[in-house]
Amino acid sequence: MSSAVFADAILADQVAIVTGGGTNLGKAAAAELLRCGASVVIAGRREDVLAEAAAELGDGCSFLAADIRQPAGAESIVEAALNRHGRLDFLLNNAGGQYFVPAEAITLKGWRAVQRLNVEGTRNMCEAAHRLAMRPAGAGTIVNITVSPHHGFPAMAHSGAARAAVEALTTELDERWGQDGLAVCAVALGRFATESLRKYPAELWQRAAASVPLQRLGTLEEYGWLVALLASPAGRAFAGSIITLDGALDNWTGPWPPPDLTRDGRVPTEERRPVT
Repeated sequence: MSSAVFADAILADQVAIVTGGGTNLGKAAAAELLRCGASVVIAGRREDVLAEAAAELGDGCSFLAADIRQPAGAESIVEAALNRHGRLDFLLNNAGGQYFVPAEAITLKGWRAVQRLNVEGTRNMCEAAHRLAMRPAGAGTIVNITVSPHHGFPAMAHSGAARAAVEALTTELDERWGQDGLAVCAVALGRFATESLRKYPAELWQRAAASVPLQRLGTLEEYGWLVALLASPAGRAFAGSIITLDGALDNWTGPWPPPDLTRDGRVPTEERRPVT
């Protein structure tokens, strides 16, 4: 299948890694990169999910199960790409996560879990890609994923803090590593129509589109198109940038959460699964 936006084989001979590539947005990004001719290694912690996704995505896609929260896990992913394809041109740090909870109810364990995955995991992948593949090659593009709106909203303070750290890391790494031929940027995502959205309380995800000025959720295809653009030669023009893809959500000035979403003045809280 060809891309609906890009010329055939625009990413021919390119090699990409997509963390969190087994589901939702990561899987959609991997699919678009493949349509554009790239070879893709998807990575995550659940081998069964990755194997199923790779089989569905088809030729050109392989997978590796590893934990990016550990430097050794990040290194193993980059090494797999080099061993299989001999190069690494593009890294999408798509893996991340958070849970729905008011700021005053965040536990130390929960705070650390969100920081480890979103900040340390991203940093580990950036460092491994730079040191093992892109600096030796003198070229490469890294895209980190953060969130919008940047002015924050209740029940996501831990994620907002982590993603702000990733944006600060992004701009500094681009400045430092530009001399090595790398381009580093970030994409701040708004609310997208994913399966993950439905893990939050029903009254939240059912109202999510109404809170976006564009009055709809983002699509998986739109995310994939932006990722493919950033992987192309044109993507290097965005070096050091934080690109917002959110239907103007960053400009939202209405109340959040909507007044009728609260229960007895409190924001609904998601029950977290244990972090292993």
